[in-house]
Order: sequence, then C-alpha cells, then structure tokens
Amino acid sequence: MKGEHMALTNESPFVVCIDSDGCAMDTMDIKHIRFFGPLAAKYFEIQNQEVYLEEWNRVNLFSETRGINRFKGLLLSLEFAQEHGEAIEDFTVFANWCNHTTSLSNQSLEEEIAKHNDAVLIKALEWSKAVNHGIETELVGEDKPFEGVKRALEEISKVAQIAIVSSANSEAVNSEWKRHGLMPFVSEFFGQERGSKAAAIKEIKSLGFEKEKILMVGDAPGDFDAAKVNEVHFYPILFGKEKESWATLVTNILPEFIDGQYNDEEYQAIYHKHLSQFKN
Repeated sequence: MKGEHMALTNESPFVVCIDSDGCAMDTMDIKHIRFFGPLAAKYFEIQNQEVYLEEWNRVNLFSETRGINRFKGLLLSLEFAQEHGEAIEDFTVFANWCNHTTSLSNQSLEEEIAKHNDAVLIKALEWSKAVNHGIETELVGEDKPFEGVKRALEEISKVAQIAIVSSANSEAVNSEWKRHGLMPFVSEFFGQERGSKAAAIKEIKSLGFEKEKILMVGDAPGDFDAAKVNEVHFYPILFGKEKESWATLVTNILPEFIDGQYNDEEYQAIYHKHLSQFKN
C-alpha cells in the first residue's frame, strides 16, 4: 500500500529500491558542506579546519566511500585528524560500536551510551542530533529532487513497487519526499533506523520477491555493494550526470528490467569508470 501505511504487497512481483540523498534528492553536497563537516569540526574541536573539511568532503562526497554512513564517516575523519596531529580524545569505544553495531543510528548510539557512558559516544550523538536539527530547520526550501525524478517514480510505480532504501535519517528523508510530492509513489521505506541497505534488500527478498526482480538504484558504492551481496540488479545514478541517468532509467533500463533483459555489467562498468576519477 502506498502512502502513510506502507508495506510491500503482491500487487507487483517487481521491486525498485531507490536511495535518497545524492540519488533521488539533490541534498547530499549541501548537507555535508553546511552541516556534517563543519559541525564535526566544532564538536571535536578541530584546529586545522580547512584540512579537516577538505578530507571530510573527499571521503563523503568525492571518493569511493561516497555515501558512507554518517558515523563511519565521522570515524574515518577522527582517524585522519589524529594522524594529522589533532588532539582527539580516545575514540576506541566509538570505533568498536561503529564496527560492530547492527544499526548505525542515533537510537543504537543512545543504547551504547547507556552501557558505557563514553565521552566520544556522547559527543558523536550530540553532533548527529545537531546535524539533524540543522537540516530540518535550515534546509527547508533548499532541498529538491534531481530533474526527472518525479516523472521516473511515476513511471516506475506503474509496473513495480518502489522502496526507499537509505542510510540517511528517516525523519529527514520522509519530510523531503513528502514535501516534493514523491511519497505517493512509494510502497515501503527503509531508513537509517531499520539497519543497513544490504539488510533492507535481504528483508525484501525474505518477503518472497525473487532476486532477479529486484533493482537497486543508487549513486554510492554502498548501494552497489548492497545489491551485489544480495545478488540483485544494480543501476547507477552518476553524480554530476543525474538528469541523464534518471532519463536512461525510464526509457531504457526499466523496460529491460521488467522484460528480464537488463544486463548490469555494462552499467557497472560505466559506474566504476566514473568512480575511478575520484580514486585516492
């Protein structure tokens, strides 16, 4: 059922999973440049902010780790800062949580704080909440879907069920998609709080949907990895070429996918060639 009470049904055997930030919504760059990076520098008292923020943007936007979960991105940034002489508190407990938790979310972090009451865990949670607050209060009116996304969702929803599969904060994604009239096309929604993208696709498969009839649409390596581990199809939205990517999805890829003729290999090669320009 589409709308408020969402769940995948048997109305169509096909499911198209779609990432939000940087894929459907043109929100990724602005969120990192205005909120994620600067607030991390503030909360962790980074002295050389220019170098730190350059690395933050490289890791989160312009490298093969594009689209990484916020907490894993924060961990990489703390490791970088420490290596470059910043006086960072011991973040071992935070690193252990990042590497072993099944849900990289505020709720999971709060549960970890209840166990350990670690200073860096607390600071990471405060940072994450500050990011959410900034996005929710200051980005209204600045977020927008990429050109062609609404039409694409309309066409996809005629032949397949759409599931948002995102590692972003669920409230923010829900608000953005509703604000731009995209939610009526959506049948299911997997946000940060429901686990990883790979776990989301695994859950969809567990409902009886065949892997050959599931397509993951995304812009980040994590989207490709989630599709690969579940042996489902993947189609890339190339950053910098989003309009063209969505148009190709509607005109070429969707019919091939529905007809069982979609061959991932060509587009995977295009995607990895596109990514290679950002290799470290």
